[in-house]
Amino acid sequence: MTQFESSIKVIPYAQGRVYNKLSDLSNLEGIKDKLPSDKIQDISFDSDTLSFSVSPVGQVTLRICEREPEKCIKFETTNSPLPFNLWIQIVSSAEEECKMRLTIKADVNPFIKGMIQKPLKDGLERMAEMLSTIPY
Repeated sequence: MTQFESSIKVIPYAQGRVYNKLSDLSNLEGIKDKLPSDKIQDISFDSDTLSFSVSPVGQVTLRICEREPEKCIKFETTNSPLPFNLWIQIVSSAEEECKMRLTIKADVNPFIKGMIQKPLKDGLERMAEMLSTIPY
């Protein structure tokens, strides 16, 4: 398994608020307009599932497979050209502040890893940045 991690982002909201918003994907309706439409299209979600198209990758569907209250939300792919798992880790750092990190684990061979490492790391970093700036 190959692991990719975002940098740690500081969010100026309490850990519980951040977890509660991110653990129910239907709360993310308001961020659709913040996503780059040239890269991500056909976004749909319900409380447990997120689906979107990424050019040139294709359709990707993620489903929440585990929730660890206020600490971690784990996703697995149900539809993706490259199966992977995604974790959103949230740790309290003050009463009204927390830290967040995104992690992707994928089973990729060394040749594929060389091709996807930079775009995947960049995408993960942009996703972490976007999640750290939304109002909770």
